[in-house]
Amino acid sequence: MKGYQFINKKGDFQLDNPEKNSYLYFPIANEAGVMSSVTPTLGGDSKTGQNTFLLAPVSSEDLHNNKSSRNFWCNIVGKGIWSATGRSARQEAMLFTEEKEETSLEAGVMWHKVSRTSKDYGIKSEIISFVPCSDDTVELMVVTITNCNKEALTIIPTAAIPLYGRSADNIRDHRNVTSMLHRITTSQYGVTLNPTLTFDERGHKKNTVVYGVFGAAGEGEKPVGFYPVVEDYIGEGGSFENPLAVVHNIESVSAGYQVDGYEAMGGIRFDQICLAPGENQTYIIVLGYSDTMDGIEEQAEKFLSREACFKALEVTKTYWNDKINVSYSTASSDFDTWMHWVNFQPMLRRIYGCSFLPHHDYGRGGRGWRDLWQDCLALLIMNPTGVREMLISNFGGVRIDGTNATIIGKNQGEFIADRNNITRVWMDHGVWPFLTTRLYIMQSGDLDILLKENYYFKDPQAVRGEEKDPLWQPEDGNRLKTAAGELYQGTLLEHMLLEHLAAFYDVGEHNHIRLRGADWNDALDMAAERGESIAFTSIFGSNLEQMAELVLSLEQKGIRTISLFKELHILLADDPDLYEDVKRKQALLHNYCDICRHTISGEKVAISCLELAENLKKKAAWIKEHIRKTEWITNKAGHSWYNGYYDNHGKAVEGDNASGVRMMLTSQVFPIMSGTATTEQVEKIVQAADEYLYDATIGGYRLNTNFHEVKDDLGRAFGFAYGHKENGAVFSHMVIMYANALYQRGFVKEGYKAIHSLYQHCINFEKSKIYPGIPEYIDGKGRGLYHYLTGSASWLLLTVLTEMFGVKGSLGDLILEPKLISEQFDHSHSAKVSFIFAERRLRVQYLNPDGKDYGTYQIVSVKINGNPYIFNKECNMISRDFITSLDPEKEHLILVELN
Repeated sequence: MKGYQFINKKGDFQLDNPEKNSYLYFPIANEAGVMSSVTPTLGGDSKTGQNTFLLAPVSSEDLHNNKSSRNFWCNIVGKGIWSATGRSARQEAMLFTEEKEETSLEAGVMWHKVSRTSKDYGIKSEIISFVPCSDDTVELMVVTITNCNKEALTIIPTAAIPLYGRSADNIRDHRNVTSMLHRITTSQYGVTLNPTLTFDERGHKKNTVVYGVFGAAGEGEKPVGFYPVVEDYIGEGGSFENPLAVVHNIESVSAGYQVDGYEAMGGIRFDQICLAPGENQTYIIVLGYSDTMDGIEEQAEKFLSREACFKALEVTKTYWNDKINVSYSTASSDFDTWMHWVNFQPMLRRIYGCSFLPHHDYGRGGRGWRDLWQDCLALLIMNPTGVREMLISNFGGVRIDGTNATIIGKNQGEFIADRNNITRVWMDHGVWPFLTTRLYIMQSGDLDILLKENYYFKDPQAVRGEEKDPLWQPEDGNRLKTAAGELYQGTLLEHMLLEHLAAFYDVGEHNHIRLRGADWNDALDMAAERGESIAFTSIFGSNLEQMAELVLSLEQKGIRTISLFKELHILLADDPDLYEDVKRKQALLHNYCDICRHTISGEKVAISCLELAENLKKKAAWIKEHIRKTEWITNKAGHSWYNGYYDNHGKAVEGDNASGVRMMLTSQVFPIMSGTATTEQVEKIVQAADEYLYDATIGGYRLNTNFHEVKDDLGRAFGFAYGHKENGAVFSHMVIMYANALYQRGFVKEGYKAIHSLYQHCINFEKSKIYPGIPEYIDGKGRGLYHYLTGSASWLLLTVLTEMFGVKGSLGDLILEPKLISEQFDHSHSAKVSFIFAERRLRVQYLNPDGKDYGTYQIVSVKINGNPYIFNKECNMISRDFITSLDPEKEHLILVELN
């Protein structure tokens, strides 16, 4: 099986016979709300949300089970019917025979083209699919039919798009009943569907969305008729892959036709044409959404010409490629181009959320708390403008007990009380706001953001999800109030302190932070009572340490004190004996939560920055030392690593076991990243991970060893078959975080191995069976799954730029600390990266004339736009003031010589 080939540096690629691969799908979307997926045979779906699917929702299994797809038929007079998308019964039967049609896919960021040639019929189709980058809520198909015969062909063309027009819930819940709500009409160019009501979890409501399929030939020639009802189009005994309306050329209905209560069909009949040899004809198909009948037709008519579509296509290509403003040039051009797709994936996640593609991991779409912050990592690199307000708004989801809202609204900073009253606390959630905010501060130098204020989220949950606030009523709203009934606001620093201090006291019997509902690994969800996460306890510790450093930076700016709400000072208790006493810590936390259960006093008390920083450093040091003393294990084979979890029986999860060795990658990543693991311990962890977790045949490091047990005292992960998802798959997110941690600690070759192994597997189409980019995980057979919508893309972008290329901020100044190994420099001994920093476009080029490896070279000179820069070799820093003095309209070359 031949894999895809890159066509250019912008990630455009070509793949022959794409339909011979199962489970392939491609995203096309825009920021106006259209979210579509398209397969090599134009399957997939289109929607603007959970309750507004224009095409019927599909899961990954539906991609090969479902006959309902976008189609375009040619009834070739004297020869029979032929599907331009390959979705006919005859063409599918030919797929693995010598008679198979020639097919080729080309695709780039947000556009998709499939070409298909039939020697039997002497006909070729080319179908371009894309969603314009404008505010228009449409998906476009540009279909070009070419006569490859030496004689003329007479063709009757028909576009065939089944219209679903309702909630994803209705795929089995009230599927027939909701068709009775349909009001279907035909107009000059297409078929519209305007249901009277919606039936979904929101109740029965008046429908406000109009769906439609429209078409034109060439430069706007109108169709000659329509097939607006599914059962009339397929005919008795027919199907979408053998529609009798096309087979028998059944008469269509005209514009102005109306029918109610049936499954809708965007069947559009075009005028019969005669194509001379080599001649072609283009057809435009528009799938659209609007809130009015007039609006949907006006929107569609803007695109019903070949010229308008190709103009929109070029604008769309430019728009998205311009947004991907980080690029690389190394010895591996394929890696550089593959990273173009990785850089794009966080944008897809912002549009689609965690769902709305066929591997809909999270079912109903949207993003979670963790996603809000991790997706910002990429935005901070590629589009820093506007991130400040986004960060400030996101803190409005923090509760006064240090937990956070878990239902996030559509609007920035909008958080919603759980309508199902489900109490769930992820113990790692407090980690991510600080990590992201710190990155922003280091990139921008904007320490003042720490003193910006926001509200706290309020709902009936209290005492970190264990109890309720009986006084809270929905009419009270979702913002914390003072005892006087006023809305309370605190600084972002206060929010982050609260998240970490509350967690510091929320410990289990081994004095590590309780696992509760789960941590980063959502599938460790069955140890809420006695489970503990040492892995994330360690990162809470390093966050406290880094928070102290930011507080000291404020002090150096002349800010001597910080005001915090009075009750928070309870959590600032500074007593080594208290830290060691689990019961006292738990009691202190409960006392605090009880006092703040309904309201807080609103009174603020100042603390000096020096005192606060010292307090946080002591807590951080205690966490690190406690983990080092209690959780470092050595097994019978002599390998050593950290135990990262306790299960619901209070037993350590990792180490030797009757069923074999138990080791988890997450348990090693965060002790390494946090500095809890010593340098010598990192060396031993790497050896153990290579021994027990590394599997080159599936892309590198597995998430865990095989526990040989359905471990229902830890999480549902162990109910999954080993090698799938959170039970022993190569889980990209944690692999990249492992690499990031290793790079941070100076283990560069080891970090490169983790990234390179994953990259080599992903780009090997024969093994990974996915288009360019990084999937959520790789299964036991090597297939990439849950492609595109994964937080690992943000972490990989961050790691390659800030660690591998060593381009990072330090309180707004630019630091250059390359960690490239010798094989990454090209034939001219050069490696380059282009990016945005301080709102300037910069290109850093490292020259390594002697081909030295990492650890043996250092920066010896820096030139900016050809002029020598007096460089501080102790910290490898270029001042922000100098960078902002550069012309904002140009790209600036920073030439760095290594020796």
